[in-house]
Amino acid sequence: MKLALIAGTGTGDLFQLGTWEEIQTPYGSACITHANIGGREVIVLRRHGLGMDRPPHLVNYHANLWALKEVGVSRIIATAAVGSLRLDIGPGSLALLEDFIDFMKGHPITRYDKPGMIVHVDFSMPYCTELMSFLRQAALCLGLGNLPGVTYVGMSGPRYETPAEVRMLGKLGGDVVGMTAVPETILAREFGMCYSCLAIVANYGAGLSDVILSHEDVVKMVKARSTEIRSLLERAIMMIPDDSKCGCPTLAKPFE
Repeated sequence: MKLALIAGTGTGDLFQLGTWEEIQTPYGSACITHANIGGREVIVLRRHGLGMDRPPHLVNYHANLWALKEVGVSRIIATAAVGSLRLDIGPGSLALLEDFIDFMKGHPITRYDKPGMIVHVDFSMPYCTELMSFLRQAALCLGLGNLPGVTYVGMSGPRYETPAEVRMLGKLGGDVVGMTAVPETILAREFGMCYSCLAIVANYGAGLSDVILSHEDVVKMVKARSTEIRSLLERAIMMIPDDSKCGCPTLAKPFE
């Protein structure tokens, strides 16, 4: 069962990568490569493009996920920089996404986008609990503590949220906010792939601190934790067995 790593902001160069291969999909092209992580071959995709310079609202999520499915990927671990909606989840914290609230705008996020495709996919368990367990075990082994599970709020961007939005999203049950993980989560499930996301808290949401938000500071914060993130991913990938016992593919079966 092939495993993929989707590298988000600040994590695109954590590992030594091979030659990039362009995969053509019905939604355009996507580039993948290979890396040896934790002693096993892992397919790597940089979410924001080869140069990590494509903003969240211009990321071709459909092509990215289609390309991974095309080459046989069945399990995905992703990283994502997020903003905190809670004072007790400070910058530099690591967490695992376990639920989400979708506030994405624009075209619906789905591969079932043609007339006649009447498909409704179950999301009672949005993220792969098995992959989450290995990431948690790896963190404990490395002395990084018990990674908390958080509810992610997906916003379209590219702007950051207003203080009023941050207050609202926190009251609705959100713990962290970001612009990328919701499209990936939905498409991975529709393709029947397991998906888990390691969240790196880069900043407090607007209004929770006096700091002016900037993308440069987000990158710096993620880079500051790059050693721990790399070790965590390596250890978790070493632990993941060749066979899967989770129910993600079953949840992906469409029903009308």
